[in-house]
Amino acid sequence: MRTPLAVSLLDRSRTRAGASDADAVRATVQRAQRAEATGFDRFWVAEHHAVPGVVGSAPAVLLAAVAAATSTIRVGSGGVMLPNHVPLVVAEQFAVLGALHPGRIDLGVGRSLGFTAPVRRALDGSAPGTGGFEDRLHHLLQFLHGRGEVTVRPAVGAPPVFLLATNRGLATAARFGLPVVVGGPALEGPGPLAGYRREFRPSEGVPRPRTTLSVDVLVADSAEEARRQLLPQAWSLAVARSRGEFPPLPAAGSVDLERLTPRERRTVEDALARTVSGTAADVADALEGLVRRTGARELLVATTVPDEDRQALADEDLLALVTGPLDRRLRAVDTAS
Repeated sequence: MRTPLAVSLLDRSRTRAGASDADAVRATVQRAQRAEATGFDRFWVAEHHAVPGVVGSAPAVLLAAVAAATSTIRVGSGGVMLPNHVPLVVAEQFAVLGALHPGRIDLGVGRSLGFTAPVRRALDGSAPGTGGFEDRLHHLLQFLHGRGEVTVRPAVGAPPVFLLATNRGLATAARFGLPVVVGGPALEGPGPLAGYRREFRPSEGVPRPRTTLSVDVLVADSAEEARRQLLPQAWSLAVARSRGEFPPLPAAGSVDLERLTPRERRTVEDALARTVSGTAADVADALEGLVRRTGARELLVATTVPDEDRQALADEDLLALVTGPLDRRLRAVDTAS
């Protein structure tokens, strides 16, 4: 019998037109409270540094606020970027979180560097003896499991560790025996994930491979309405890639594509094409195909729409779809086979 497909949220603390950076951080905490009340499995926050429009810069600090404002939902990082941090400090931060909120903390890690050269210089995450990403990951896991050169305090059980992975990262996750969170190119064919499962080496607490899909999803009354709501997020991404900053999300319906360059318009359309959106039936079809092709056990949804009230409704619609019609379809086919 198939276990239910878990569904979780990743919140990047995006700013919205007319709101401040502080408003965006507070909105993240409030969204986590709604996610818990609605029934989501996890609520994760991201790490971005000195990027206008994306203000979640300190995952451990924001997680402390999210965990304190909730009581049952799992909370975690999507993710802590190890090139920016000393592994011991990351282990200590998450040990403190684990002590304060036992059984609720997840540690997602990644290898992305700062968004710009000045940010990378300002971060200067180098530390003697920690080397490249895999070396840092090795040291982090050693500290978390009590096998490091020094003992992490407070001494609590290690949180589950997830690797945010591209094609290259999947091989790293297999060697270290870690669950993966994948999106983008890793979802475009069966090869990368098949290799991850084939090469996976069981590790402490992780006996078998586990895949979480990171994907933008929006359920709407029509495909046209879904596009209207998603266009501000796609527009912001296009502007960021060409101009170096994420503008605050404008109101739905206010984006003028004619003011973009041809390259920016292509980026917008590419971003929209990668989303899973439309009517509930359309979204269920697309998600079912993704889940069957990838063998995923969880969805981590990162969609941000401009209006907070519309965001709350979108989150509720997503959860209702995944735990209702999509779950029934997945179970029915598995039972029939």
